[in-house]
Amino acid sequence: MTSRHFNPLLCVAFAIAALVAMPVVSVLSNVLSGGTGATWSHLAATVLPDYIANTLLLCLAVGVGVIVVGVATAWLTTMHDFPGRRVFAWALVLPMGMPASVLAYVYTDFLQFVGPLQTFLR
Repeated sequence: MTSRHFNPLLCVAFAIAALVAMPVVSVLSNVLSGGTGATWSHLAATVLPDYIANTLLLCLAVGVGVIVVGVATAWLTTMHDFPGRRVFAWALVLPMGMPASVLAYVYTDFLQFVGPLQTFLR
């Protein structure tokens, strides 16, 4: 028989999850209660189906792309011995240590018109 002890870390995790879920719950409760008036019905009739379809298509395309690139690079670094293989293997893991928002800003600055890549190519 196991005894259950109070875990303060679990309470903190539930509190953070509740704070993160509050905006979503608020919007859903407002929509489902009919408090949005004509706004929600207008959005649902005009742009919502396209937004949902585009979101699902984007999720599918990104998932397939990540799987293809991830499996290919993992297979290359595991099965072949080439110069720089150890550095390449570590470089593949580095983006996982950065938040997505920081990487988005880095890629945007690097690839924009006045960024270093475009300047070099001109």
